[in-house]
Amino acid sequence: MHLLTRPYNRINMHLYGGGQWDGRSVWLLVASLIAGALNAMAGGGSFLSFPALLNIGVLPIQANATNTVALWPGQFTSIAAYFEDLKHNLRLVLPLCIAAAIGGVAGGIVLLRTKQNTFLHMVPWLLLAAALLFAASTPISRWLQRRSRNKTEDQSHPSYLPLLVGMIVVCFYIGYFGAGAGFLIISLLAIFGIENINQINALKVVTTTLANGVAVVVFIVEKQVLWQHCLLMMVTAAMGGYFGARFSRRLNPQLMRWVVVCLGLGMAAYFFWRQS
Repeated sequence: MHLLTRPYNRINMHLYGGGQWDGRSVWLLVASLIAGALNAMAGGGSFLSFPALLNIGVLPIQANATNTVALWPGQFTSIAAYFEDLKHNLRLVLPLCIAAAIGGVAGGIVLLRTKQNTFLHMVPWLLLAAALLFAASTPISRWLQRRSRNKTEDQSHPSYLPLLVGMIVVCFYIGYFGAGAGFLIISLLAIFGIENINQINALKVVTTTLANGVAVVVFIVEKQVLWQHCLLMMVTAAMGGYFGARFSRRLNPQLMRWVVVCLGLGMAAYFFWRQS
């Protein structure tokens, strides 16, 4: 039965913790381990762990909430690996974190007031747009830097208001669904002139961690988290997040950009196919 067309209104024993562990449940832990690593390196890890939850019969809203909570520790541990890269953009950290918190809590609230299937059908379009935007981010960033060098000293400091507004919008999506949002943040930061892939990843990890963190609070308060799956996923995702962040620092930045683009296009194609 197709992932996006299964009848979600049926009662499923996994929703109430009555199921037994089988091969699909083992894959859920493996998927969360890989997802934690992917989130630290390029984003998009939820496109492994979220379908894995759906595959064991969890309803979409609860699967999204459980997945967000489970992957959050992996994002948090990644901050330690990127601490040195954060030092290059300290002036941006606080305003971006405020924007991330606003967007994240708003997205989480709206998600819980959305029908089960609605956000699933938006996923491939959002991923496709994000991957194409990131592919274009390098020439756009270079153009912005050339324009900045042609300005006087007093004009050389760009306004960060569009960046903060963009961060609120992206983090709204993180709180709403979140899968693939790393591509959007990477693209947003690159367009505003941050070229180094490790510095981009550092800011991405901090903002996504905060946006997901406030959404996590919303999901827990509203009792949408299935803890029997979530707690086990937390452990493996945290391990994947730390080691994924350490490994990504050794990669060639240009290669990393192409990997991100290919992952985004591949994930978009996969979800288009599942909807067909």
